[in-house]
Amino acid sequence: MTEVNTPPRVGGWTRFVTARPRLSLLVALVITALAVLAGSGVADRLGAGGWEDPAAESTRATKALEREFPGSQPNLLLLLDAGDAPVDDPAVAAEAKRLTQRLAGERGITGVGSYWQSGTPALRAEDGHEALIAARITGDEKAAAETLERIAPHYRGVHGPVEVTVGGPVAVRHEMQTIIQEDLTRAELIALPVTLVLLVMVFGSAVAALLPLGIGIVAILGTNAILRGLTELTDVSVFAINLTTALGLGLAIDYALFIVRRYREELSTGAEPLTAIGTTLRTAGRTVLFSALTVAVSLAAMLVFPQYFLRSFAYAGIAVVLLAAAAALILLPAALMLLGHRVNALDLRRVFRRGHRPKPAGEEGRTWARTATLVMRRAPFFALGTTAVLVLLGLPFLGVKFGTADDRQLPATSESHVVQEHIRDGFPGSPDGGLEVLAQGRATEAQYGAYKERIAELPDVQRVDGPLVKGDSAYFTVLPKGEAVDDPAQRLVGEVRELKAPFDTQVTGTAAVLVDSKGAIGERLPLAAVFITIVTLLLVFLLTGSVLIPIQAVVLNALSLTAMFGAVVWVFQDGHLSGLLGFTSPGSIETTLPVLMFCVAFGLSMDYGVFLLSRIKEEYDHTGDHDQAVRHGLARTGGLITAAAVILAVVMVAIGTSRVTNTKMLGLGIALAVLMDAMIVRSLLVPAVMRLTGRATWWAPRPLRRFHERFGLSEGEPGPAKETEKETEEAGDKVGASHA
Repeated sequence: MTEVNTPPRVGGWTRFVTARPRLSLLVALVITALAVLAGSGVADRLGAGGWEDPAAESTRATKALEREFPGSQPNLLLLLDAGDAPVDDPAVAAEAKRLTQRLAGERGITGVGSYWQSGTPALRAEDGHEALIAARITGDEKAAAETLERIAPHYRGVHGPVEVTVGGPVAVRHEMQTIIQEDLTRAELIALPVTLVLLVMVFGSAVAALLPLGIGIVAILGTNAILRGLTELTDVSVFAINLTTALGLGLAIDYALFIVRRYREELSTGAEPLTAIGTTLRTAGRTVLFSALTVAVSLAAMLVFPQYFLRSFAYAGIAVVLLAAAAALILLPAALMLLGHRVNALDLRRVFRRGHRPKPAGEEGRTWARTATLVMRRAPFFALGTTAVLVLLGLPFLGVKFGTADDRQLPATSESHVVQEHIRDGFPGSPDGGLEVLAQGRATEAQYGAYKERIAELPDVQRVDGPLVKGDSAYFTVLPKGEAVDDPAQRLVGEVRELKAPFDTQVTGTAAVLVDSKGAIGERLPLAAVFITIVTLLLVFLLTGSVLIPIQAVVLNALSLTAMFGAVVWVFQDGHLSGLLGFTSPGSIETTLPVLMFCVAFGLSMDYGVFLLSRIKEEYDHTGDHDQAVRHGLARTGGLITAAAVILAVVMVAIGTSRVTNTKMLGLGIALAVLMDAMIVRSLLVPAVMRLTGRATWWAPRPLRRFHERFGLSEGEPGPAKETEKETEEAGDKVGASHA
């Protein structure tokens, strides 16, 4: 730390961000106002799909069927309930035919069909009191949603002897989008005041507490503007806006907490504001920069996947992380320069102190220092014990079953969910979950018939309908036995694709989309994992100069996520606590969710890991005492990391109050991961492992040491650690030899 009465040591960056603080804040205010205008209405332009691989066979077949046979891919379903009367009652049939004809005349509607026209058993409920009118709304997601909003009120409700409810994929997506927007507003209303209260509890000063909140709001508004611009270039998922709010608020608060806390710590030693800002930016500022890069790297890994659902989170996440870091490193120092010692103003905790003086800065971390001492004294016990607990909590994930996102993401009372539930429970053979087989190429009726027979002979087939022929193309509908996306249905996709035919065939449908999505993720998952691992190892090496610490960081961070994955399966797949949390379990986990949750949670774990490691490294460079460095690092950051984790968990839990199951899973799962990482891994496992590795923790071979000296970042002048470098190297060599 900077000594009192020494000249201020400020670098070029410090001079840059503190030279004209009023001008900097004014420019930021103008840019933020422009971001509000640019980002307005962004939610209305976001899509509610994006789970499929755009290059997959199922996607190509779906587009071809939409083009050639629009009636084969209905996305609008009208469920007609005749009450006690049968659907074949003359009065019911007459009204149903009238509604069918009326729907066929609507602008933007094509491929209209109904049970009363075709007599298809799949469109009639087994109890005989409900039946379906199916149609396709043309256009992209936005155009389809506008058409639905225009026509749905004219069909929904009682029409003579029948009651009509509106469902289908378009209705599901529209309700999902609407609910997410409503839930996001509610989450913000919950998270912001609770976060402000927690920040006041952490800082005491109302002025200091408002700074992180302001940085978070700037990051969120800026990212909304970026997402609005991206919608002009590519598809962006509506779910990404939840991540924008959560990460924007959570990470901005983390970064601002770290910087403001270090700044106040420097002031408490008697440093002048400019000197305190300089020291803060060289230490905490560097940590924030590395933290932002590691989080951005984790999120960038989702760009290797083809599904725009995952890519959207990468767009939103990278943007909000970089904006949060930029605001913390540019705007926050300017604000601190203007405030000076007034950053401690409006201390709201004075009323609870009753005349007691606050603890000196050096005594604030005594509890965490004692915790570190206890853990390191019994390092093998804590290392093995915490690892065993984390592995045990993750065991349920071994039974994970992957599925697709459907109407069960919505509340049980939502209209489109009710329609799909009636279809699943009351209609034969999952009429909305069959496979569609597109045949292209000139063929005879006999060739079509022979191919149909080969499909019907497959063991998991209940019925084959078709073909419907148009020119040189035809399509068949294959109804599987059992559920639309269970294991037999997925197996059936491969069996149908392997059948030989005298024409080209492509298979689509719900199960085919799932099979292709799993294939795309499985193919690219190793690439994403290698990318995250290599770049994270490099960044942590540049931060610490150690070979072992980056490996520890990656392994321990991955281990910290086991509880999240175990809980996701136990709660959301198996349905435990579904009544308490208010969701319907589909019996599976949407394929892309584990990838998304891993990337986000791993990045946040690295965020806290960098906070702790940077302070340990700083102390080790100054003293050369490994055990003291670990104790000092945990003492200085333990409370800060815990406070940041609790605040971020509050934000994620607020997101987790959503009525959409995937959003609920994302919010609650990441909240659990963050708390487990801060309270178990950073507090117990990291100091235990670092005690076991001892001074060898800091070892690196000479070429890598020279690389770090040239390209890595370090603080201040070389300390006693440099003098013990040879001892560290020898300790590392002994450890390596013992393992060899």
